[in-house]
Amino acid sequence: MAKKTGFRSSSRSRRKRERKKIDVRKKEFRYHGLTLEELKKLPIDELLPLFPSRIRRTLKRGLTPAQNKLLEDIKNAKEGNIIKTHCRDMIILPEFIGHSILIHDGKEFQRVNIQPQMIGHYLGEFALTRKKVKHTGPGVGATRSSKFMPLK
Repeated sequence: MAKKTGFRSSSRSRRKRERKKIDVRKKEFRYHGLTLEELKKLPIDELLPLFPSRIRRTLKRGLTPAQNKLLEDIKNAKEGNIIKTHCRDMIILPEFIGHSILIHDGKEFQRVNIQPQMIGHYLGEFALTRKKVKHTGPGVGATRSSKFMPLK
């Protein structure tokens, strides 16, 4: 009689182990069926049919001087450089991916790392202008009775 080991080598347990092995491949990003490299090669005129109507109309009208300056800064910048801008109405194009942009929110600049999923959105969507209100105790002109707040 053969000596039993702790390992079962039946075909059922082998199939079970093979099912557990998950193929961990990073899914390649695609925007309307095109890869990131293909998108970066396309000129703006050929990108237009891929975008939603509002963005398509904005790009057909042409970019403002501030938007053109930002686009040139991004094309000339290396991947590690940080670009500052007040231009919140700029549409994120494939050339922006991989760059860090400081977007002004009305008070300070917020750092935004541009990722492929952001293509077709506005820069202002990622630098919120309002902060959550944090209420504290009563202020300087408070009455005597309102100074005593329960510690709840």
